[in-house]
Amino acid sequence: MNSGSKPRQFLSEINVIPLVDVVLVLLVIFMVTAPMLHRGLDINLPTTTANNIKAEERLIVTIQRDHTLSLGNDTISLVDLRAKLQEAKTLNPLISVYLRADQTVPYGTVVQVMDEVKGAKIERLGMITGPKTETLIEDETIGISR
Repeated sequence: MNSGSKPRQFLSEINVIPLVDVVLVLLVIFMVTAPMLHRGLDINLPTTTANNIKAEERLIVTIQRDHTLSLGNDTISLVDLRAKLQEAKTLNPLISVYLRADQTVPYGTVVQVMDEVKGAKIERLGMITGPKTETLIEDETIGISR
């Protein structure tokens, strides 16, 4: 035997780097496939005369580019909005209102409409937005330097 060589020692630690690689690959796979798994099934439901489940009633208030208001498909004034919403609230206390406004409408106008909804004692107020079409943001416009 070699008298100058050290005795061979075995590494007794677990190498976790390959494990981390595998976990990250699985995470990416699940992130890609999860949105594809969430879809409905096409079925024909049987009909009954007694339906115990009530669909949630929703009202959509739209503020158009020219500042005209619509409640559903009907054009309405800001003055009449609160009265119509209070009528709907008395018919269904759990009613939801969704606000849809053109992006060119001033913020103050949107706040006035939201105030009318809250004045009608409706607590469920949501905002309708569209999907974001522009994916890249210029770094100079938001002041980020790289």
